[in-house]
Formats: sequence, structure tokens, C-alpha cells
Amino acid sequence: YFVFIDLGEIHSRLLDHRPVIQGETRYFVKEFEEKRGLREMRVLENLKNMIHETNEHTLPKCRETMQDNLNQVLQRLQAATDSVCRLQQREQERKKIYNDHLIASENQHIIQWEDFMKEQHNKQAEVDEEHRKAVERLKEQYAEMKKDLGKFSTF
Repeated sequence: YFVFIDLGEIHSRLLDHRPVIQGETRYFVKEFEEKRGLREMRVLENLKNMIHETNEHTLPKCRETMQDNLNQVLQRLQAATDSVCRLQQREQERKKIYNDHLIASENQHIIQWEDFMKEQHNKQAEVDEEHRKAVERLKEQYAEMKKDLGKFSTF
């Protein structure tokens, strides 16, 4: 029976390190928390101050600046939009005038072409008539010449 107790005690001293590890762990955690706790508290306090400063001062300033600049940007954008609309209107008017002028010019060219073609047709008719008269005169002249030759051939 004593051997069994001695074996249990030997076993617990050699192989069971839980009490020692627990003690060391508690000591480490205590030291870590004490050393680190103050530093983390300072960091958290600085973060709290920074957040407070940001919420109380920086964000309102940014919001004000953004609103002012946004209003200016919107005014400039509206002015630019108005200018673009005026330019588009002028361009459309210019295109309409140009197209109207182009159509009028094209119609004038068509009329001039038709007049030219009529004139060419009239000139062709005149030339054809002169040609027909010249052919007729030549026929008459050759007919007279043939008669005159006929008088000489009787000799």
C-alpha cells in the first residue's frame, strides 16, 4: 500500500506540473496586465481624446467647408450647364441657317441646270434646223449643178 502511495506521489511530482504551471501562468498574467494595462489605458485615453476632438471640431469644420465648396461647385456647374445649353442652341440655329442656305442653293442650282438644259435643247434645235437648211441648199445647189452639167454633156 505504501508503495502505491509513494508511486502516486512520485508520479505527481515528476509528471503532474499543473500546480507549477498554474502558478507561473497567474504570475505572468498579473505582470503582463500591470505593465500593459497602463500603456493600453494611455492609448485608449488618447484615442478617446482624438475621437472627441474629431467629433467636436474637425468634422463640423469639414462639413462647413464641404457645404461651402459644394454650393460653389453647384453654382459653377449650373453656369456651365447654362453656357452649354446656349452654345447648343446657337449651334442648332447655325446648322438650321446653313441647311436652309444649302437647300436654297441646291434648288437654285437645279433651276439653273434645268434652264441650261432647255437652252441646250433650243440650241440643238437651232443647229439641227441650220443643218437641215444647209443640207437643203446643198441639195438644191447640187441639183442645179447637175442640170448645168446636163447642158454641157449634150454637146
